[in-house]
This record gives sequence, structure tokens and C-alpha cells, in this order.
Amino acid sequence: MASLQTRPLDLADEATATAVYRVGRAAYAVEAELIGFDGIPALRESLADLRTRPLNWLGALSADGGLAGFVAWEEAPGSAVGVDRLCVDPAWFRRGVASLLLGRLLTGVLSGRRVTVTTGAANAPAVALYERHGFVRGADFSPVPGLRMASFSRPAALPVQAGRDA
Repeated sequence: MASLQTRPLDLADEATATAVYRVGRAAYAVEAELIGFDGIPALRESLADLRTRPLNWLGALSADGGLAGFVAWEEAPGSAVGVDRLCVDPAWFRRGVASLLLGRLLTGVLSGRRVTVTTGAANAPAVALYERHGFVRGADFSPVPGLRMASFSRPAALPVQAGRDA
């Protein structure tokens, strides 16, 4: 996507952390509607809690520096990497932001590593996104009553597929 650039995000910066928090809350509010469950943990997370998470962050920024979306992951050397969250500002939905971020992540710092992720099983756009990028759906699970999650993993050596968001 030519109008966006990706770069690492530093949540020690107040403006960056605030933008990540705002985009995350807006994106998770939409997911809550899609899956019919408003107890998503990230919706109850404070800005301070978000900033203390041991995550790596990559953002997609517009020409004016606005945050269109981000992906955050937790790395453990020599093992699978877990994508913790992939959020797009609703104003940027269906414009390829999630595909851009996931593609950059999979061809960059996580290239050649096994990657896992979970999403609400009823979140059709997210499910389609992960499948389009070579993730294989595993078992669904219910961490709490009323919430069904889908688990995905992507083998280490799989090439990245380009594509638009669902």
C-alpha cells in the first residue's frame, strides 16, 4: 500500500502509546460486535497495562503520520512467535492495512519462524486474512463462556501471499 509506511513503534513515547491505545480500542469494539462478545480483554486494558506488555510493535502510518494500524507480537528465541494483536483503525478498514502489516511481519523479523495467532472464531474478516496468509486453522476453544476463539499457526518456511483485507 503506497500511501502507508511501516515502522517499529515505541510505546515509551506518550503520543505513540496513546495512538496505539485509541486504535486498539476502536478495532476491538468492532470485533466485539462481530463476535457478539464484549468481554475481550483488550477492551478492559488500561493504557498503563498496554505499555507494560512485553511486546514488539510495528505500525502502519499514513503520510500525515496518523496510525492506521499496528501488529504486536511476543518473541521467544528458537520457538514459535505469538501474534498478540493486529488492529486497524476502523477508518482504514478494507484498504489492505492488515495485509500490509502481516506481510511485513512475516517477511521481516519473523521470516522463517513459526507464527501462531488467535482471533474470535466469528470474526470472518480476520479468519480470512490469516488463511490468505498461509495460516492453518487449528482447534477452536472457549477461554470463557460465550467466547469461541479460533487458533491458527503458520509453518516456518511458508512464502508470504500478497492480498487485500477481507
